[in-house]
Amino acid sequence: MHTQQQILDTLRLEQTGVPIYVQLREQFLRAMGAGALTPGDQMPTMRQVAVALRVDLNTVRHAYDDLEKLGALVLVRGRGSFVAEPAAALAGDVHESETDNLARQTLAAAAARGVDPLALANRIAALAAEKEEEFR
Repeated sequence: MHTQQQILDTLRLEQTGVPIYVQLREQFLRAMGAGALTPGDQMPTMRQVAVALRVDLNTVRHAYDDLEKLGALVLVRGRGSFVAEPAAALAGDVHESETDNLARQTLAAAAARGVDPLALANRIAALAAEKEEEFR
């Protein structure tokens, strides 16, 4: 678990043409994927992020709303935003459909960023293998 200040210190905005809220959302998702933010961790407040990065509060709110819709965050009124517990594993046709949808979204995002889809697939496989080793 990292402190909120440590998380704030890792956030960076770049002049790439990618909307700020998307940059924030992706950075938080990467932190979750890397284990820097784990289920139950309290997120920095939207105001803290806005002040630290000198951006509009509504921009940060947009990123947090997206994370909540993705199921990555849980908003607890009066307490703050917390990293959500992972969803239960899907099975059968629902699993196949969701996997297909996520793969298509990922391929579209890769194409938009100029990333080779086969290189991305290989990297995902390598990361999944690393995760599997951690649980053994």
